[in-house]
Amino acid sequence: METFDPAAVTGLLKAWTGGDLAALDRLIPVVYEELRRMARRYMRNERAGHSLQTTALVNEVYLRLVDVDRVNWQDRAQFFAMCSTMMRRILVDGARARRSRKRGGGMERVNMDEVPILSSESGEWVVALDAALNEFAKLAPQPAKVLEMRYFGGLREDEIAAVLKTSTRTIERHFHFAKTWLMRELSRQAT
Repeated sequence: METFDPAAVTGLLKAWTGGDLAALDRLIPVVYEELRRMARRYMRNERAGHSLQTTALVNEVYLRLVDVDRVNWQDRAQFFAMCSTMMRRILVDGARARRSRKRGGGMERVNMDEVPILSSESGEWVVALDAALNEFAKLAPQPAKVLEMRYFGGLREDEIAAVLKTSTRTIERHFHFAKTWLMRELSRQAT
């Protein structure tokens, strides 16, 4: 994997915030491999032959980034945290769309956030995980954000601490708490 200069990434993000729209075009090649690594992490639990591949997931994030405005980018950790959230949303939306088509599409709609289901069917884990994380975020928003940035975004504790403006030790405690809660919740749903 090609390494990049975090200061260069931060500089491009700040230029983009300052209105330099070409900065995004210069930024993407610099962070592309890191975004692919994040996408591979998300995609490893998807079924074989999934219609959305790693590159397509990165490209979808790029398309959503183009529409982002009014973000005061501070550093690369904040950027990757947002990209991680975007990837999660894309996969959850895709899983929900597949489930809808599979279950009859336009028939009676059920809000899946309110009915978490864990099944062995491909893609179901994304919806179940999303539902559990959303529920956890209501109870403990910061630990939920830490879990998302660490597990899905692959950010280190020090990077998360910088984004959330707290200590590394607090991030470690939040991550341990969130991981324990999530595993308990998912195992409870599976039974």
